Amino acid sequence: MTCIKLNASIRLALLLSSLMISALFAPALSAKSITQFTKSMRLIPGFFDLYVDDKTAKSYLKIESFSEDFIFATSLPYGLGSNDIGLDRGLQGGSRLVYWHRVGDTIFLVEKNTQYRSSDQSKAAQQAVKEAFAESRLANFEIQASEGDATLIDVTSLATRDWMGVANRIEQTKQGNFRLSSSLSSLDLDVQKSFPKNTEIQAVLTFEGDKAGEYLRSVAPDSDRFTLRQRVSLIALPEPGYTPRRFHPMSGMWAQGFEDVSAPLNQSTTQRFIPRHRLKRKPSTDTLSPAYEPIVYYVDAGAPEPIRSALVEGASWWNQAFEAAGYKDAFQVKLLPDTIDPMDIRYNVILWVHRATRGWSYGSSVTDPRTFEILKGHVTLGSLRVRQDLLIAQGLTAPFANGDDISLETEMALARIRQLAAHEVGHTLGIAHNFASSAQGDASVMDYPHPKFKLNENKVSLKNAYSVNIGQWDKQVIKYAYSDFTESEELEGLASVIAENKQLGLSFISDSDARPVGGAHPTAHLWDNGSDAVEELTRLLELREHALTNFSAHVIPDGTPYSELQERLVLVYNLHRYQVEAVAKLIGGLDYNYAVKGESSLVLKSVDKNQQQAALSQLIKTLSPQFLKLDDSIIQQIPPKAYGYQQTRESFESNTGLTLDPYSIAQAAAAHTLNYLLNEQRLTRLAQQSVSDNLSAAQLLNELTGSIIKPIYSDRAEQLIQMRVAQSYISRLLQLSKGTISAVETNAVVQSELAKLEQWLKQAIGRTRISDTRYGYLKVIETMLENPDDVRVQFKEPKLPPGSPIG
Repeated sequence: MTCIKLNASIRLALLLSSLMISALFAPALSAKSITQFTKSMRLIPGFFDLYVDDKTAKSYLKIESFSEDFIFATSLPYGLGSNDIGLDRGLQGGSRLVYWHRVGDTIFLVEKNTQYRSSDQSKAAQQAVKEAFAESRLANFEIQASEGDATLIDVTSLATRDWMGVANRIEQTKQGNFRLSSSLSSLDLDVQKSFPKNTEIQAVLTFEGDKAGEYLRSVAPDSDRFTLRQRVSLIALPEPGYTPRRFHPMSGMWAQGFEDVSAPLNQSTTQRFIPRHRLKRKPSTDTLSPAYEPIVYYVDAGAPEPIRSALVEGASWWNQAFEAAGYKDAFQVKLLPDTIDPMDIRYNVILWVHRATRGWSYGSSVTDPRTFEILKGHVTLGSLRVRQDLLIAQGLTAPFANGDDISLETEMALARIRQLAAHEVGHTLGIAHNFASSAQGDASVMDYPHPKFKLNENKVSLKNAYSVNIGQWDKQVIKYAYSDFTESEELEGLASVIAENKQLGLSFISDSDARPVGGAHPTAHLWDNGSDAVEELTRLLELREHALTNFSAHVIPDGTPYSELQERLVLVYNLHRYQVEAVAKLIGGLDYNYAVKGESSLVLKSVDKNQQQAALSQLIKTLSPQFLKLDDSIIQQIPPKAYGYQQTRESFESNTGLTLDPYSIAQAAAAHTLNYLLNEQRLTRLAQQSVSDNLSAAQLLNELTGSIIKPIYSDRAEQLIQMRVAQSYISRLLQLSKGTISAVETNAVVQSELAKLEQWLKQAIGRTRISDTRYGYLKVIETMLENPDDVRVQFKEPKLPPGSPIG
């Protein structure tokens, strides 16, 4: 017992001694001034002063106020190079409203909750909403030195954290298990910057892991580790003077917003506003007036000519829209000088971004989380897209018959680049897609245009394949977003723009209605053309037939292996694929608009029965063996891949190994049509619209069965194609019949069709001799119907090569 007391006494004495020593030395540490601590460091003055220690590779930041909010944004100045993974050069990570908060000798970076707010500015109301919803502590820092009210923190750890979610993206895309490696990551000492309104801290981040997937292996020199650069931007809040503008469903602008918990009971708590740049006209009696600060975009000098000039020209089209809104030269486009950092928050940029494979372009923005003011427009243009347009044109025109002059094809591709530049810049101005504009004579650059190829004197013409200049819809959208109204004029002014849209006959339908396979809107489609979708498909089918009839080695230049003809054939053979989607949406289609009560008339009407029937008839043509059959003259021109070349994602899938498989090619094209025709949502609409004497699901399935399963073909190639299309058709019926999410009325129609098919099949088999080639075909169908689970598990259907984006 005595021993225990003695040990306790000793421990107490040691503890007291330790505390005294700590107290003795602590003042000396905390008392170290910023001047003393940073005397050997580089000072970079600005919004936040940065002190860079090149020896230890650390960055220190001076905080002089804990009461001011600012904006925290992240991005990737250097990318991974994989379209499929998506970590592109210039990728933006969004913006947050943050502040510094000190607790003792620790400083926290805290993100405010901007999703929930109170319009009641009373202290009690503001405190209530603040206490009701969480904020987020993002990072913590120990004070390194202080001087007066200023403190110094080490922000190295802030910069070298995975803010962009790189490791998660790798996992989500099934490319392996990778984590940030602290030992292989560091500050980028060459990119530590600070300006009056923004501070930029860059780091070099390395991720280590294993089991790298195909996409990652194709772009990283070492499959176990890859290195990117990440930018952290600390941005001063914009000066007062910006007025948020209310969103309208027919404005054509994107919607951003928040919940106002103090909204009156007769109003929604959801508040919607549009993102837009700050722009104000100078007073003038002239029709057009310059802006105090024009919107300026800079084009990446890394884009080669003549692409670079095309980008400048296309992006500059937006000045036409700003002129329509009363501005003179308020939108300008210049070449990015090498003195400007494209990631700097102060500059709007158009980046020319390389990837390993063809992929999408993007228009993104950094916005003020409070007001949704756009602080930086940032366009990412994929460099391989222009080549896809060039390949399509070459496949249709066969320009290499007499030399290698592809000037017409190149000009068409550059025309698309101009339009693409305008499109993506539009997004950075806050503008949404308008997928109805292609049915209105190209009213907007914010649609996805399909090139308008034409047959003139038995030749494919590329003239006017893409429209030039900004569209009428685009001018109206800019009027809504950027017209400089006084506070008393704004509501009436905005309403007049929406009324003008109606007077001009302009429609607006965006992504959520146009992208789904089961979409119903008759004019909201991607990569389509024309006011009459069926008529345009008819025209495209004729063009496709002409191109296939004339398909030859003249679509590739001399010095190219014949095996490369395959990728040109992909584009010609599947030329109709996008218009098929447009026509399919007429079936079970519903015309509607984004009408607002008290302002506009509601449109809500089923597509006419005759229109739906015409659409079905035309789509059935794309399933016929005669349409899907490849001529022997084409098959005989395309050998297996030459040595040193290989199949890619842009090639046809094959069940025959290295050789071209014309039947898998046919099946993939037919499956594309069937995916749209037999979409469960579309079939359910058809099952329901039968009560109003419109095209019904039973009629659709009866016609498909009659045209796919029952015809008898004498041509052996057509027989084989019929088998493939039947396999795809029946597998979908079986999937629908066993599906757990099918509406009962849809399931009933499918079950009825399967029962009728089984009955017909028994009779057909009974009438067919075993020696007949048709007998095996019928028995295969019978086996599929008898063993539906085997079909769903074992059937691997060939797929089309990637389509979007086409240019």
